[in-house]
Amino acid sequence: MNNSTGSRTLSRIYLGIVMVILYAPIFYLMYYSFNSGGHMRNFEGFTLQYYKEVFQDTRLIIIVINTVVLALLSSAIATILGFSGALAIVSVRRSRTRNTLLSLNNVLIVSPDVIIGASFLVLFTMVGIKLGFMSVLLSHIAFSIPITVLMILPKLQEMPSTLVDAARDLGASGRQVLTKVILPFTRQGIFAGFFMALTYSLDDFAVTFFVTGSGYSTLSVEIYSRARQGISLSINALSTMIFLFTIILVAIYYFLSLKSNTQNRSFRTEVPK
Repeated sequence: MNNSTGSRTLSRIYLGIVMVILYAPIFYLMYYSFNSGGHMRNFEGFTLQYYKEVFQDTRLIIIVINTVVLALLSSAIATILGFSGALAIVSVRRSRTRNTLLSLNNVLIVSPDVIIGASFLVLFTMVGIKLGFMSVLLSHIAFSIPITVLMILPKLQEMPSTLVDAARDLGASGRQVLTKVILPFTRQGIFAGFFMALTYSLDDFAVTFFVTGSGYSTLSVEIYSRARQGISLSINALSTMIFLFTIILVAIYYFLSLKSNTQNRSFRTEVPK
């Protein structure tokens, strides 16, 4: 009993240290975004000046809108394609072929972003696609699809095959099976895939840096460009708002997951044994 209590205590201490290492720089950045002194050494007074500068910067507002539109569009398309890919993997009967497809999917996730970005740059140059919104969109869709597949695939594997068989025996068409059985059961995985793809698209820098053109930019590339020019607390303010927006996304995903779990439990209880 004492060993178990000690292990739990050490686990909590370790978790606390990890959380401090991860979040201390973020809170440090957020704290000095309100510093009227204009530096990150001593806090001289509270001000919202740098937040006003962010909202008064027309170029930055346009880049934020571009980034959000890009993330939503690429995440939606990647989720649709990832759902189709997960269905295709599940439908493969031979386990060896299925594992091969899944391994090929996973390779894209663990591949370095620099390699992926450079590969897309070479590809777009060869094909003749002009660097800009379309090149960034295609890149974000491509690296988001493997993530959505991994989020959706476990839910498809959990779904009993008898549900689909029962629906077909009752006369359901292929479309009805998809919309009335498969989609409701995998809703949580679909939400998870969409929000993961959304956060990856919002945060991505390495791939976007390679494929963005001179007339188009995303928030991560813009922050990097401004940070190279020197410390500006407007970057702190912008980063603080992005962090809070991410927290809101996580909260939305959490509540949607709770709702989806409740619906899945009721869905299972309604299925006859």
